[in-house]
Amino acid sequence: MPRIALGLEYDGSGFAGWQSQEHARGIQAVVEQGLSLVADHKVEAVAAGRTDAGVHAAMQVVHFDTTAMRTERSWMLGAVSNMPKEVSVLWAREVPEGFHARYSALARRYRYVILNRTPRPALNAERVAWIREPLDENRMHEAAQHLVGEHDFSSFRAAQCQSRTPMRNLHEISVTRHGELVVLTVCANAFLHHMVRNIAGVLIAIGSGERPVDWSAQVLAHRDRKLGGVTAAPGGLYLAGIRYAPALNLPSEPEFTVLAPIPATCRPVRDQV
Repeated sequence: MPRIALGLEYDGSGFAGWQSQEHARGIQAVVEQGLSLVADHKVEAVAAGRTDAGVHAAMQVVHFDTTAMRTERSWMLGAVSNMPKEVSVLWAREVPEGFHARYSALARRYRYVILNRTPRPALNAERVAWIREPLDENRMHEAAQHLVGEHDFSSFRAAQCQSRTPMRNLHEISVTRHGELVVLTVCANAFLHHMVRNIAGVLIAIGSGERPVDWSAQVLAHRDRKLGGVTAAPGGLYLAGIRYAPALNLPSEPEFTVLAPIPATCRPVRDQV
């Protein structure tokens, strides 16, 4: 019975998160519906990570089992033709029977995109977090380095988090500016519920000057969510990639192009009089 892995991209703005829900629109439901039509039997899709309501994916990975014999191209094109426009299939691969989208993952990467300007966004209102106060990305990056390594991230987990342990190994974290965009990139072995958005909330407070640079270390040491600041809005969060063993030969992370600034060479130049 073949096991197929898919790479998905989706805009989570109009969904109540990845998981299928009885009274809300879940991404899992539309993915399974599209795959079932191609397979001609009911398909159950397992995701590498359950994104929350309003959260997007530049690369989500799912797997499913099927009795249908289709080419990888047929799975990709057939599935996407039966899914809403907010969801796309980037690739399809047949994988070993023991592969599991969630448990076989070695690391996950998220990006949190902040539009840092005075005017509120119109075109990308649901795809960025808007912060009007000036942010110092260098202070944010410096503060973020206190979180690297294996720690108890209790201060950064949601109250409803169901993980058995708050221990996570944060491999790398960075904050960079691209014109009006401030981008937080985080890679870890796994994440707690709301962990990235809670990290973003702490770093935004530091970047605005509201808190000192070492506040991130203090919050981490407290191991108390009540002392951890606000949870940043979901619209700016993207699941950016899932890393697996190289032997599987699965695409791990697409090039980051979300709201990329226009290069200076492409900007229109006014006619000189």
